[in-house]
Amino acid sequence: MKHIISVLVENHFGVLARVAGLFSARGFNIDSLAVGETEDPSISRMTIVAEGDLKILDQIIKQLNKLVDVLKVKDITTDKHIARELVLIKVKCTQANRTELMQIIASFRAKVVDVSMGHAIIETTGSEGKEDALLELLKPYGIIEVVRTGLIAVGRTGEVVFDGKSQQGAVRKTKKASVKKKTVRKKKK
Repeated sequence: MKHIISVLVENHFGVLARVAGLFSARGFNIDSLAVGETEDPSISRMTIVAEGDLKILDQIIKQLNKLVDVLKVKDITTDKHIARELVLIKVKCTQANRTELMQIIASFRAKVVDVSMGHAIIETTGSEGKEDALLELLKPYGIIEVVRTGLIAVGRTGEVVFDGKSQQGAVRKTKKASVKKKTVRKKKK
């Protein structure tokens, strides 16, 4: 089963490499990984899609929580969430097939972002299944290139707000405080 794991991390150099290294060192495969800044520039959100049973998922979450720069880890697979993927598709486009191609693109609510004499570039967002179906229909026209972002997802329920700060901010402060305590203890020894 595929799992969607949402990870809040400190926005520091090398965090992505440490997370990817954790997966590869333990033999876990990442189906897709998307990273971007959140509303707070000091925090990034990673959306990781990984396949495995509940035992593997449990191991992934435990290992991610051990990383110092990780603030919060949550499996949102079974929660109410919105998930999307952006796909850019370069497909052969001629005068003869242009009308037919445009009808397919319109039926998927995709849009043409660039057209030249020999090809068109299509932009589409949606579920992985929708994107795969569009790609299958475009194959007979001659797909030249495909670029996919990987899945991004957000839970549909709102974060609890304490004193004007989100719960994420509270988690971040707690994690930083515990990190400082660990550092102090190590110095005393």
